[in-house]
Amino acid sequence: MNVRRSAAVLAATVAIGTATPAVAASPSPSPSLPSGLYGSSDPTYDGVWRQSLALIALYRVHAEPAAAAVDWLAGQQCESGAFPAFRANPAKACDAKLMVDTNSTAAAAQALSAVGGHGTAVTKAVTWLKSVQNKDGGWGYTPGGASDANSTSVVIGALMTQHTPVSTIRNGAKSPYDALLKLSLPCADGGAFAYQPDKNGKLTANADATAAAVVGALGQGMVSVKAGDKKNAACTDAARPTPEDAAANGSAYLAKAVAKDGHLTSALPGSENQPDYGNTADAVVALAAQGGTAAATGPLRWLERNSAKWAEQNGPAAYAQLILAAEAGGADPSDFGGTDLVKQLTATGPAPVTASQDDSGTSVWWMVGAGLAAGAGIGFLLSSRNKRKQP
Repeated sequence: MNVRRSAAVLAATVAIGTATPAVAASPSPSPSLPSGLYGSSDPTYDGVWRQSLALIALYRVHAEPAAAAVDWLAGQQCESGAFPAFRANPAKACDAKLMVDTNSTAAAAQALSAVGGHGTAVTKAVTWLKSVQNKDGGWGYTPGGASDANSTSVVIGALMTQHTPVSTIRNGAKSPYDALLKLSLPCADGGAFAYQPDKNGKLTANADATAAAVVGALGQGMVSVKAGDKKNAACTDAARPTPEDAAANGSAYLAKAVAKDGHLTSALPGSENQPDYGNTADAVVALAAQGGTAAATGPLRWLERNSAKWAEQNGPAAYAQLILAAEAGGADPSDFGGTDLVKQLTATGPAPVTASQDDSGTSVWWMVGAGLAAGAGIGFLLSSRNKRKQP
């Protein structure tokens, strides 16, 4: 769930070439900014993604988003059920030149399920995702692309809005969990998840993919993810590992990765190693989901001390990531290291509706939303979305 999404999606577009002509061309490079959109940067490569995260984050803190924000997201959907990263002209029907992708579609499905009132749109999105499932049980970023841990995990979150056990969603014999298990490394190699195998079939540990896959393997998602029972982080090889085994091993890898400095490190080609704020936020969610809030304390406190400038520079998706980390890790999003994340997020877009309350002081919106979430069995994403294969 990395906010460095634009370059990653652009790279995916270039890499596709003519292999999948139905989604080969990129959207307009200089769109005007819709009034209902969160953030002021060019939404060409991340509009639907950041809007979805913003709506989910507001839902998590009991704030009803503005109708214009929800309508904008719903209006991005194509007739097929898929979502592109951004449609500059929603009044124009989607055509073969518009690139649609699994990540935008899965995130939007989760967001629209959370806000309620868009059941048909959510069902169409999930139906489309099922139609492009790979035979190994997973998903790539674009239809027909090789399965990766990040895309498979965010789709798991969308699938869980439909009341059907994820293990039964199959293309042939394989389920999404089979795809994730295929990308998990043994304890001798750290127990992490790889993003994808390299051209020789080798798996390389990837912290971004691991943070996403831990949550996906646990069958959770951005809307419903919560701290699990307190467990010690330990990697254990099993003869026939389950998704829960792989999640535990991935969590042990993340715990070790953040133990020294409190954060994950980005090592992009051509640049110096530096703290990776977005993936650290994702790691907090993964660690808390697997091992309880105590497991996420170190990186969560580091984010509280150090993430304010990063979030200000990166906008709504960054604030949403931090809200999700705070919620999962047991911190207060309205006072996160002295920053009111909710206030900062809402300042980037249309103001949310003030939650009405009943006589007991309970938010009526939250009561309705909580009922919708419980009924839908909403799942997670996680992740990302840095499509680079980082060590």
